Amino acid sequence: MAKLPNNTIWSDRKRTLFGLPWSFTKYILTDDKLLIRSGVLSQREEEIRLYRVRDLELKRSFRDRLDRVGTIHVCSSDNTAPEIDIRRIKHSRDVKDMISDQVEKMRTAHNAVEMYTNTPHFHDDPGDLSDAL
Repeated sequence: MAKLPNNTIWSDRKRTLFGLPWSFTKYILTDDKLLIRSGVLSQREEEIRLYRVRDLELKRSFRDRLDRVGTIHVCSSDNTAPEIDIRRIKHSRDVKDMISDQVEKMRTAHNAVEMYTNTPHFHDDPGDLSDAL
């Protein structure tokens, strides 16, 4: 069994039927990255640096609410995993807030700023480009 990093803030397993942790997917939040470890015989580990996280969304279906779990959808600027889900975890709202707080700390530490694109707004008439210039 893989050892947890020394700087681990939170870890949990994906929950299955009735919110029980019968899964081979483990989520780990450290002070600077989010790790997802999955698999039994063949294992895979995905890593996202927290300063690259752009957006977090909490999803809780009716079944999730019955099982007292939720899914956190993470959008990032990571090339290999631009979107991931932290599926069916306990205390999902608290974990989302914890990740959000760590993301802000890492952005500050890395002087990272969110980049917004400024796209011109076009009217219904494609021939009228006066607002776009």
